[in-house]
Amino acid sequence: FGALVRKRQTDREQGTEMAAEDGEVAVAEAEKQEEEDQVVNPWEVSAKEGGKIDYDKLIVQFGCQRLDQSIIDRVQRLTSRPPHVFLRRGVFFAHRDFNEILDAYERGEKFYLYTGRGPSSEALHLGHLVPFMFTKYALHSFSSKYVVLHIYLQDAFKVPLVIQLTDDEKCMWKNLSVEESKRLARENAKDIIACGFDISRTFIFSDFNYVGGAFYENMVRIDKCVTYNKVVGIFGFTGEDHIGKISFPAVQLLTIPIFPHASQLLYYHMTSKDCLLRVSACRVRVIVFGLNTFHIGKLNLLSPKLLFLWLTVPQNFLQDPYFRMTRDVAPRLGYHKPALIESLFFPALQGETGKMSASDPNSAIYVTDSGNILKNKINKYAFSGGQDSVENHRKYGANLEVDISIKYLGFFLEDDAELEHIKREYGKGRMLTGDVKKRLGEVLTELVDRHQKARATVTDEVSTFILDELLLCW
Repeated sequence: FGALVRKRQTDREQGTEMAAEDGEVAVAEAEKQEEEDQVVNPWEVSAKEGGKIDYDKLIVQFGCQRLDQSIIDRVQRLTSRPPHVFLRRGVFFAHRDFNEILDAYERGEKFYLYTGRGPSSEALHLGHLVPFMFTKYALHSFSSKYVVLHIYLQDAFKVPLVIQLTDDEKCMWKNLSVEESKRLARENAKDIIACGFDISRTFIFSDFNYVGGAFYENMVRIDKCVTYNKVVGIFGFTGEDHIGKISFPAVQLLTIPIFPHASQLLYYHMTSKDCLLRVSACRVRVIVFGLNTFHIGKLNLLSPKLLFLWLTVPQNFLQDPYFRMTRDVAPRLGYHKPALIESLFFPALQGETGKMSASDPNSAIYVTDSGNILKNKINKYAFSGGQDSVENHRKYGANLEVDISIKYLGFFLEDDAELEHIKREYGKGRMLTGDVKKRLGEVLTELVDRHQKARATVTDEVSTFILDELLLCW
């Protein structure tokens, strides 16, 4: 009889929980119906034919905040640097709790940066570069300013950057073999290194070679915090999806380094109790690609509950569902919620109905493209907002809202005055589509050439040294 009573009580509790979760699923389904004109999830971005992504709708749907001018002005004040082109032009346009990161920074608390790459192609395309270019700016801006304000901490405080390569995810979603996914991760790591990060403050790891041990312990903790209904409600899995896809969100959460004590991400050389509490003059050795473990003196694992770590994540809306889950789980396990800075999608050459994708080579410009290939792609595929004849173009001007060359120049042409001149002349019909595409070709050729020269120095030996011998200074 006692067992029956306990069973009924358990059934009632589970029924309440299931009802709550069913409610979440119903809300998700309603949102899906409302947003049927555009699809935005970690694996697909598309708008209805003839349309484009409605970012205002995404902000409301995902519960983010607009990254407004007051925040941009505050970043400039704190860093004593002009805002990055991606900030002042609204490329990074939304955020979650970024003000709290700035508050913590002003209080002198520690934070670090995180971004990542799902390696599914031999090389990065221009859209992949956006978070890395912005993260490099943030990395140098905040650390440099901190040294200026607090010169006595210059040898003790650095802002680390953590870069995750989700080779396991691409193995499951792109039908790649484990071996091929790992190879692509290492090739993509070379492109990332070529972006010019300070290797003494940059940690790169791949899931296949790093997840295990304490990572698995953390995965179990996360699994217990997330129900099946919640995962289905957020990601829209169906009965046709294999269990690897359904379980992967927990893997992604545990490898998002908001849980450093459980994942063994950060080790500290503790020289004194004062160092333990204040983290002054700490150095970090890391495991990268699972190759080696380095020890400096006596290693102790420092809980972020003592360190009060904060995490800032520059990313686009594709990854927002993962971080919504992370922000839900983190406080339940005793951690800060990660703050997010979210960017526009980098559009495909064919137009803004979708993002640039490595799965469609004609939609993308790769950092390995030669100048001739790059210019040919622009001339052949870049959607034009110009008119159907020179006569009409001179009369009516170009539609800048749909012109891809203008969109790309907004990302990569740093000269504000020149960009405004091009937009004004093109919009008035005094500049032709061919002129704009020619200028875009020049800008992107310079960018890609610079990247290719940097990558040429990242040989297998150099990348192995960086990935094996990395010393993270904080």
